[in-house]
Amino acid sequence: MIRVRSLTKRYGKKVAVGGIDFTVEPGKVTGFLGPNGAGKSTTMRMIVGLDRPTGGVAEVNGRAYRDLPAPLHEAGVLLDARAAHRRRTAYKHLLAIAATHGIATTRVHEVIETAGLTSVADQRVGGFSLGMGQRLGIATALLGDPPTIILDEPVNGLDPDGILWIRALLRRLAAEGRTVLLSSHLMSEMMQTADHLIVIGQGRILADGPMHEVVANATRSAVRARTPQVAELISAVATAEITVTSLPDGAIEIVGASAERVATQAAAAGVVLHELTTVAGSLEDAYLALTAHDTEYRAASADPMPKGAGR
Repeated sequence: MIRVRSLTKRYGKKVAVGGIDFTVEPGKVTGFLGPNGAGKSTTMRMIVGLDRPTGGVAEVNGRAYRDLPAPLHEAGVLLDARAAHRRRTAYKHLLAIAATHGIATTRVHEVIETAGLTSVADQRVGGFSLGMGQRLGIATALLGDPPTIILDEPVNGLDPDGILWIRALLRRLAAEGRTVLLSSHLMSEMMQTADHLIVIGQGRILADGPMHEVVANATRSAVRARTPQVAELISAVATAEITVTSLPDGAIEIVGASAERVATQAAAAGVVLHELTTVAGSLEDAYLALTAHDTEYRAASADPMPKGAGR
């Protein structure tokens, strides 16, 4: 379990992380989302003792990371896939780290196989692609068979097969009762992997809850309807709290009423429906809504073609 209370980090006058509180529970994949500069990486670095908090506490399995007697056996961490010595082979890199905790050579071979690195285990890390480096970083995180896993952007550079592999791996680790904290900018992947979400923006928590609740609370659901009796349907469902919008394809979007309510009112008015669908918001919609005022680095809207360029 990861527990953060009043965690704060200041750099001079700048507040990178502003007194945040959250708990990452075992048995779930918890997604950690936020724009660039939101404080995600700083928070993760404080959790594993790489940055000293200005205030508050961060605990891993009930202790500050620096107080863990055998950190590799408590928390597996991937914050930078390029952290390996470039002149070492993947096998020797893992063997050297294993030696610091008395981890058997057999375990080194196990994580190499788990990460799909068997064919390149004797190659130098300096020649690895980004995706291979990510696999090595994940193998390193798994080396001590820890109950807590912390991964920062682990799918960067992975090919589709690698993304499927890490998705299945994280789901399996959570199913085993481990605590899994995962950051990523890939909303589609997070939607398929995470059970719980923590969203941070400008150093403060914007949302913390189960995936479906965060999405439902941050977005609006709508009902899409198609009928040859548009005017009659609008009249049947019209109330002060309902908004009806005509769509380019001839359907209408109804906000403020459930599909069941629309169907009941249409039937009562004798309106024939050719289509009736509930359209739920996506994680991307929820993320953009939550972080709309907390994005530090935002490009200005501009003509994509520079002045004087040929058209």
